[in-house]
Amino acid sequence: MADFFYNTNLGIFLLVTLESLLVIVLLLVALAFLMYADRKIWAAVQMRRGPNIVGVFGLLQSFADFIKYIVKEIVVPAGADKPVYFLAPMISLIFPLIVWAVIPFNDGWVVSNMNVGILYILAASSLVVYGVIMGGWASNSKYPFLGALRSAAQMISYEVSIGFIIIGVILSTGSLNLSDIVRAQDGNYGIFSWYWLPQLPMVVLFFVSALAETNRPPFDLPEAESELVAGYQVEYSSTPFLLFMIGELTEVVFMCALISVLFFGGWLSPIPGLPDGILWMIAKIAFFFFLFAMVKAITPRYRYDQLMRLGWKVFLPMSLGWVVFVAFAAQFGWFGGAYARWAVGG
Repeated sequence: MADFFYNTNLGIFLLVTLESLLVIVLLLVALAFLMYADRKIWAAVQMRRGPNIVGVFGLLQSFADFIKYIVKEIVVPAGADKPVYFLAPMISLIFPLIVWAVIPFNDGWVVSNMNVGILYILAASSLVVYGVIMGGWASNSKYPFLGALRSAAQMISYEVSIGFIIIGVILSTGSLNLSDIVRAQDGNYGIFSWYWLPQLPMVVLFFVSALAETNRPPFDLPEAESELVAGYQVEYSSTPFLLFMIGELTEVVFMCALISVLFFGGWLSPIPGLPDGILWMIAKIAFFFFLFAMVKAITPRYRYDQLMRLGWKVFLPMSLGWVVFVAFAAQFGWFGGAYARWAVGG
């Protein structure tokens, strides 16, 4: 009876809704502790304590900050375009959340195992920039408007190189499905069967591009307080400001998950013989989030012209050249077929 119900349109709708809610709730709870870990890592690098008062070891600090933002008054500038002003932070949160629908946490553990998962990610993540532009424009202030223009140009610039890097993985796998990409990395050599080895130069480029795409240091130019006060969200307060921050952190964690899936085997075990599973996926996401935090703690901020020059004159030619190289390597079976695992994609 239950199987019959879940095969109906209503049953499928309820099942997908419950799966989506489960992923979103667990992700939002994880974000609170990841933000705590982020601040603790910065504190350790700078030889200070960090959050340590609210809750045991300060573990509840993120929840205290959440309550603070919720209860504060929402102040809207007098000349703001109110519908667009409130729509912008919602867009900035919704699109980073919906891309998680195609991330496989384990074999078969995915909300939507669509065959064009990569295209879905590129389409949804590229729309995040609209929230930034709308937020800066609707505030009717020069500082957020300039910050929005900077952020939009930065995000678009590094999306291009990210797209070309992903094309190299697609050419190797022969599939746009993220689960197939993980399965293509399942070999007899464990960690040395994953794509990080044949795609090694692009792993570094992807990581740096992810930093720029998510406005993380050293590429947080739109929020450079010495230049633009606080970037595109300077006129926001209370809950709308919180939505911007949660959306940005969600995008950071998503990039960590995407790196894990594309180059580091997703849920696969790094050691042959050990069981695969979701714990490996969580551990890989946590590791790359640690790297994101360390980069923020130890690197100085780029100038904006350096940022754009790096994206257009260095990353774009390198990623484009890599696509050509992988295409030839996959077609002619170079390097023992490391770039052509067509059994998965057909």
